[in-house]
Amino acid sequence: MVLDRPLVGRAPAARRSVQLSVQLSVQLSVQLSARPSGPPPPRAVAPADSSADLLADLLADLPAEGRIRPPVFYYVAKTFAVGPLARALFRPWVKGLDHIPEDGPAILASNHLSFSDSVFLPVIVPRPVRFLAKKDYFVGSGPSGWLTRKFFDITGQIPMDRSGGRASQDSLNAGERALHEGALLGIYPEGTRSPDGRLHRGKLGVARMALKTRVPVIPVAMIGTDKVQPIGRKVPTPGRRVGVIIGEPMTFDAHYDHVDDRFAQRAVADEIMYQIMRLSGQEYVDAYAADVKRRLEAGGAAD
Repeated sequence: MVLDRPLVGRAPAARRSVQLSVQLSVQLSVQLSARPSGPPPPRAVAPADSSADLLADLLADLPAEGRIRPPVFYYVAKTFAVGPLARALFRPWVKGLDHIPEDGPAILASNHLSFSDSVFLPVIVPRPVRFLAKKDYFVGSGPSGWLTRKFFDITGQIPMDRSGGRASQDSLNAGERALHEGALLGIYPEGTRSPDGRLHRGKLGVARMALKTRVPVIPVAMIGTDKVQPIGRKVPTPGRRVGVIIGEPMTFDAHYDHVDDRFAQRAVADEIMYQIMRLSGQEYVDAYAADVKRRLEAGGAAD
């Protein structure tokens, strides 16, 4: 189902609205996160000078533990900015939301079709989600790079170095620490966005993390995000609905005592990808997405 044609015609205005709303949320979150913890001092009731002042006054009465990052940004963005806009413009649907635990750590292992996967999934899931996000998002330059960098920093995302070796392991270790803190950790087992819309072989990092921490892995399928924001498009375009399908939590009792066994890691990674494939309905390719991307860029066939 698509949205009414008049809304599609207003796509440029909608994009400007999204950008302005994200800017407001980022600026307000920076303000709030800089406030000292503890009960707020007494203050006189006065009319707010701006929408940002109004939101700041409203959030000032949250308990101290609710004013640390990332919950503040999640509260602001999901309540006043990104959340309402995403729901109004893209009307996201969800199945299996009851599979998300109310508390405690878990890994959300998702297919990866679009940059906006990292926006729509947190909008849908009630709890904050921390992602292992591409390191490039944290080092951008210019106004757009600053906004992206600030967005990922304030939401508590974790930079993922994909160069391999020690750097990649350090990133995975940061993800493990987040799980030990009780977080929901989002990870894309393919390691990068699908270059052709198909599902690709899972990397072993998610498997080793699951075996080492022994937290449940929840398979997730993002549906239609590549249509609203294909690779190369900077802002999602309204006109299509997006969906999220959340599968049942997975555990790997038979492999927990074999954390460093690469055969066990491969078995776990393949099982995770199989469950994502069942949810998403994507064609599976037993090749790494990065390798397929390089072949496509070189002008070769995807297979």
